[in-house]
Amino acid sequence: MFHSWLDRWDEGRAQRGEEAKETTDLILDADRAFPGMGAAETLEEFCVLAETAAADPGFFDPPDSSDQTFELRDGWLKFPSDISTDVAENNIVWARITESGKRDKAVVIFHHWNAESRNRQIAGFLSWQGITVIEIAMPYHLERKRPGSLYADYMLSANLGRTVQAVRQAVWDGRKLIRWLKREGYRDVSVLGMSLGSWIAGLVAAHETAVSRASLFLTAGSLAEMVWTGRATRSIRKSLEPHLALAQLQRAWAPLDLENHADRLARPSLEIHVILASRDTVVLPDLSERLLKRLQNAGARVSVLRLNCGHYSLGRPPYILGAGWSLKRFLMRKREAAQA
Repeated sequence: MFHSWLDRWDEGRAQRGEEAKETTDLILDADRAFPGMGAAETLEEFCVLAETAAADPGFFDPPDSSDQTFELRDGWLKFPSDISTDVAENNIVWARITESGKRDKAVVIFHHWNAESRNRQIAGFLSWQGITVIEIAMPYHLERKRPGSLYADYMLSANLGRTVQAVRQAVWDGRKLIRWLKREGYRDVSVLGMSLGSWIAGLVAAHETAVSRASLFLTAGSLAEMVWTGRATRSIRKSLEPHLALAQLQRAWAPLDLENHADRLARPSLEIHVILASRDTVVLPDLSERLLKRLQNAGARVSVLRLNCGHYSLGRPPYILGAGWSLKRFLMRKREAAQA
């Protein structure tokens, strides 16, 4: 009976999130996604460019000529993104820093899609444990929100190219922030991602060797399949389905698929922590389990916590308490012990 109530609660929460979402046109926008790689007038041409980018180890590498202007004031860090978009607010990255009083451990948090605020509880809890918390705004979220938008539709949408650009921008921003933290003296830098943020955190961890730990909440491998099958992205599927099949979307978003980066995530210097919800209708458990199998086959060091709740009810007691303590143990674990 309790789990039936829990499922209804999750569905009610999902319905409230649907109110602002609209169906839109399919747009390729290859120039946004793959600047300098060539034109794409058809979906097939876009997919070829995407597969080329997925095989390029430098696709998620920020430019060497990056603007290194960082402003730190009253617990807020601000710096320019290295990808310039047509939304001025989105071109400045904002991050809230909750200091621990130590320059040893830091964790960069990437929140879920359409996050409307940062999580003071998580920041306060981890900083109390001696971990400095940096909550970065993903593209088109929080301070970077597009004026007039009701949700972060430019981050994830039926515009294939802009979605690729937004994810790439988020990864570049995250890597730039982590390199700043290393210069500031933080020895042990981790990333934490939630739902869509877990894709960003996973891609950052795969490509930024300064990351020592990655905690991924409610994650999977194929972003395309998550969008196609998930409860929160029905409007995007409805927009796409008249124009393409799932297999084509998988090709178009191949650079964003964490399974395609499993070998990088399996490097010996990286530890991975995954928390899954077995009743999740947003990120289906089968997709999550497939990513875990791919990581394990690649030799990644992965610890997993499975909770019998839904995507949204993970944030409610008692599940959030178990997830929080599991996260704390993972981030505080001595690396010597982990490597033994």
